[in-house]
Amino acid sequence: MDGIEADIAGDRIELRRSDAAKRPLLQRLNRIEGQVRGLRGMVEADRYCLDEVQQINAITAALREVALVIIAEHVAAGVSLAARADTPESVAVADVMRVLRAAMRKSE
Repeated sequence: MDGIEADIAGDRIELRRSDAAKRPLLQRLNRIEGQVRGLRGMVEADRYCLDEVQQINAITAALREVALVIIAEHVAAGVSLAARADTPESVAVADVMRVLRAAMRKSE
């Protein structure tokens, strides 16, 4: 994981991203912000409902992709930490599972 460091803090994995590692996430979020502004403009202009719904679907899909990147980083960090001799494997696995459960709840 280039540019990402992780440690166990209590019962959770804490990630620290370098500026270079944050950049792709921030770029995606900036694009999503633009999509939301576009949706606002569509609503203000009374655009056709289907156009607005399609924009909402695009925003939702883009947010899901950001979530998947964040989850992938967290899982990779958990696997890496669990492999270290100085980390209790159960803590790393439990935290990864907590994040995965939360992600699954959000997508239902």
